[in-house]
Amino acid sequence: MNEVELHGYARQTAAPVILESPRANRWMMLMIVILLGWLFFERSRPHFQVTNPSFEPRTATPRGDLGADERATIDLFRNASPSVAFISNIALRRDIFTRDIFKIPQGAGSGFVYDSAGYIVTNLHVIRGANVVLVTLADQSEHEAEVVGWAADKDLAVLKVTGVSPGLLRPLPLGTSSDLQVGQKVFAIGNPFGLDHTLTTGVVSALDRQIESLIEGRMIEGVIQTDAAINPGNSGGPLLDSAGRLIGVNTQIASPSGASAGIGFAVPVDIVSRVVPQIIRYGKVIRPGLGATIVPDAYRQRWGYEGVMLNDVPDGSSAAKAGLKGIVFARDGRRVAQPGDIIVQVGDRTIKSGNDLLSALERYEVGDKVELTYRRGEEMRKTSVTLQPVD
Repeated sequence: MNEVELHGYARQTAAPVILESPRANRWMMLMIVILLGWLFFERSRPHFQVTNPSFEPRTATPRGDLGADERATIDLFRNASPSVAFISNIALRRDIFTRDIFKIPQGAGSGFVYDSAGYIVTNLHVIRGANVVLVTLADQSEHEAEVVGWAADKDLAVLKVTGVSPGLLRPLPLGTSSDLQVGQKVFAIGNPFGLDHTLTTGVVSALDRQIESLIEGRMIEGVIQTDAAINPGNSGGPLLDSAGRLIGVNTQIASPSGASAGIGFAVPVDIVSRVVPQIIRYGKVIRPGLGATIVPDAYRQRWGYEGVMLNDVPDGSSAAKAGLKGIVFARDGRRVAQPGDIIVQVGDRTIKSGNDLLSALERYEVGDKVELTYRRGEEMRKTSVTLQPVD
């Protein structure tokens, strides 16, 4: 073999150069990262040392029987909670681009079954502005409700659900509020903040409070004050006595923060028992009245009169039959030629404002005779009025 051939052979048999692939490099780096991560984890995780291998966990101590008061509260909640409903206020809106109708939740509250025909009582402010009202019953079934009617000045509304299994409609037993006493135990059941069937307990803190209706601005009299926690979502729910009877409808709280501060108010059941049957029967409240209109308080005060001045007394009204007279205007129709009679007392109640007059008359029924004391000019007079139905 010549030199050229040897040289060529040597070049062909020399050790080849090995080039590592990029994939192999990536796998190698990944394995290194995993190894370093595992080492870091092992070094950083806590390692516990067994110091007392013979220690055994403690066992729970038997508590014994529940107290009689606790058992009574538990039974009250079990019996009453199936009668409490969750009320959803839904608005319908149209999409400006697709023209589709969609639902917007506007708020929620509570209510309770009034009778087995499907009537549900709640606060009017809970359903105000709703296009659709949904009622969720104890079995979590949801039903669209019909709004039967309301009493805005009492912040009460009546709904009705249909197609419901009769076993789900368990009316709360009705109590009375006229015989309540401060210190008496009370129980509130509702859906505060949307939390299903919440029970809070307290006492009657005060009686005969006055609060302003959230709808009309009228004063609601005889309101129950309680320290049972009432929060947003409790509105419209029942306030119960220790016998599980309805004694009020939770409606407002006094709180600078919007949450419960231990001062809640409930519309007394005596008002509910008077108003709700009328709403169910007529779709509205039929009130006893005089059949006359009155001068707004602001004008009467500006004119310097004390009491409630009658404005218009239609012929044939109860007020006209009792001899009462309204304002007589001058020929130009602008100036008052003679002020109307000014009512200063109904029965034994002093009247200073329109709210006073309406509240005093609501103590009676249509057809009752009521003695009025009124001023005509400088003379004080009395008359007897047979109250007529008014809207």
